[in-house]
Amino acid sequence: MSDELPAPPDIARDVFAGEAWDRANAFAELLAGPGVVRGLLGPREIPRIWDRHLLNCAVVAEAVPPDVELVDIGSGAGLPGLVLAIVRPDIRVTLLEPLLRRTVFLEESVETLKLGNVEVLRGRAEELAGKRVFDVASARAVAPLDRLLTWAMPLLREGGELIAMKGERAAGELAEAEAQLQASGARTAELVTVGRGKVEPPATLVRVVAGRAPERARRRRRR
Repeated sequence: MSDELPAPPDIARDVFAGEAWDRANAFAELLAGPGVVRGLLGPREIPRIWDRHLLNCAVVAEAVPPDVELVDIGSGAGLPGLVLAIVRPDIRVTLLEPLLRRTVFLEESVETLKLGNVEVLRGRAEELAGKRVFDVASARAVAPLDRLLTWAMPLLREGGELIAMKGERAAGELAEAEAQLQASGARTAELVTVGRGKVEPPATLVRVVAGRAPERARRRRRR
């Protein structure tokens, strides 16, 4: 397998329109260069940066409402949070990541790409609970859904949404998380497909709408 960054596929021009095009190309170079050197992506991912990473994350924007504040939990290399910030300049994105080497990469990427709608925050979701509230939480390959719910739901306003990229395991994880969905006071939980005609296969998301957590859960969080 080649370790050279491939040319972007034709569909990328449609997905990354306008100013997003130059930023997407620059971010691809950052992922393939410093991102691999610093261990945020493996060398084998370089040929798949456009299809598996950039485009697959960009189509998640179809599920994000306009003009929201979004927190990307466990942002890692900025997938999907930084990509969402590129394609959706109307939203304000907080990249939440506990590891220093990753936050350094994210800060450098935000500066290089001149993204004024992004902040990088080093920390864990549990530490941010009770201090900040967001409209949307995104996550990709961070944790099983039941555990992710315990991190994300305290960060969401009532009616806010968790959007988790889950792929083939989405239906199974949703079923397994039923008890935690009830415990966290979720209003609704459903599977959502995005990116039809843009990525193959289309991306599968779990979307959970936050309600009010039961009183016992709120008391535990306050302790």
